[in-house]
Amino acid sequence: MKHLRRLIPATPVIVTALWVAGCAALAQDTGKPRNKQPASGSDILKSEPSNTSEARPNASGKPLPNRDEVTRKQRQYLEQRYDLSGRTHPTLRMSGGRKAVPVGPTARLPQGVTWDALGQMSPEEMRQKKLFPYTPLWHPIQEVGGMVFPPVQTKVVDGLERVDVAFDLPDAYLPEFPPALFITTRPDLGDVSKGQLITLQNFETLFQDVLTPFQMEGMRLLLQKTTAQRHNLTLDRSTARPVEGVSCLDCHVNGHTTGQFHLTPDVRPQNERFRLDTTSLRGLFAQTRFGSKRTLRSLEQFAQTEENSAYFDGDIALAERKGARHFTDREQMAMGHIQNIIDFPPAPKLTVNGRLDRTQATEAELRGEAVFDKHCASCHPAPFYTDNLAHDLRAERFYNHVGSTPTGARGRAEGPIKTFTLRGIKDSPPYLHDGRLLTLEDTVEFFNIVLQSRMTQKEKADLVEFLRVL
Repeated sequence: MKHLRRLIPATPVIVTALWVAGCAALAQDTGKPRNKQPASGSDILKSEPSNTSEARPNASGKPLPNRDEVTRKQRQYLEQRYDLSGRTHPTLRMSGGRKAVPVGPTARLPQGVTWDALGQMSPEEMRQKKLFPYTPLWHPIQEVGGMVFPPVQTKVVDGLERVDVAFDLPDAYLPEFPPALFITTRPDLGDVSKGQLITLQNFETLFQDVLTPFQMEGMRLLLQKTTAQRHNLTLDRSTARPVEGVSCLDCHVNGHTTGQFHLTPDVRPQNERFRLDTTSLRGLFAQTRFGSKRTLRSLEQFAQTEENSAYFDGDIALAERKGARHFTDREQMAMGHIQNIIDFPPAPKLTVNGRLDRTQATEAELRGEAVFDKHCASCHPAPFYTDNLAHDLRAERFYNHVGSTPTGARGRAEGPIKTFTLRGIKDSPPYLHDGRLLTLEDTVEFFNIVLQSRMTQKEKADLVEFLRVL
């Protein structure tokens, strides 16, 4: 206690000295901010200023790219790679009967180079000469990413159009809008959407006495908007106004797709995330894995994962900050129930075993089936034309690194990707996981090169004829 009493009188002196020293320091350092807290992560709910009548959308606090400039650069890039003239088949239509099937190949080859010559080259030769025509297709704004919807859809569905990026592929290379919907429980009805875009406002009328009440509940949930990374109520968004978000069927329109794309949520860093094309929900009953890379084993598990992955770029913290929805077990079951009755489109030239009916098929289609059996059927066996596995094509053997930050190194490996079903494939351009193959002809050329199948031009043409029958 005696020692403590000795210290107490000295305390005011110490405080005064510290105060004087602090004032002197401030006088010498008036240009630096005071009382600034250490950064604890980007605050997506703040922007400068935050109390105006009109919110300014941004990307994690950074200004969004200029849409016109992004569009110009992407169009220039695509026209260097592809013939975008939009050639279509003179008679063949997609399953809804409203849109012609695009034809190709569309990839541009250097002067003097032919498809036959490419098909004979080794991976190393093609890489050294920089001749591979199907390098990865990248998101127009790789640093921001997010879902991008085609104009045919944004014109009729509010809240999907972005202020920072426009859809980049011409309409000729996309599925018809709206796509037809076929269901396994009522194949006799044909297109149960009746050529309409299915919405929250019309689904009850369309499906009364077609779906059960539980299936109807699943349809409602698939149509209900939920917040997403670039479509939400915060300032960290890409829409001019705050929006509720997107629905499952905004991407998988009428249970199919109209070519929407975003970035895979399962890869880091940001510059190496690859573009991901929206796949069809048709024929999910015949599939045992879900997600191009995630290998999820049920639709219920997929629903649990989707809100925290694709919708929010795999960032669970942002998912919570922006208001991610957490589905109950009952909701997941209802959504899975309706998705599991979405059928493939009719294929009148196929038998019940999924093989060509020889009494209806043309000679070219029959020859194409033989080519398919030789080169494709090991991964895409009938009747559903998928092996329900994932395969690594190792396409990086054919090109140098072409990511958003080129390094000159060999092409970056993308690893195994799910084997998607080929049933109804003519309805689903563009092709491959990133949409880099605009037509079925491009797809056949790609696999002829990557698998080194060395098909002749006639074999490739016959194979395309067969694929269109599926």
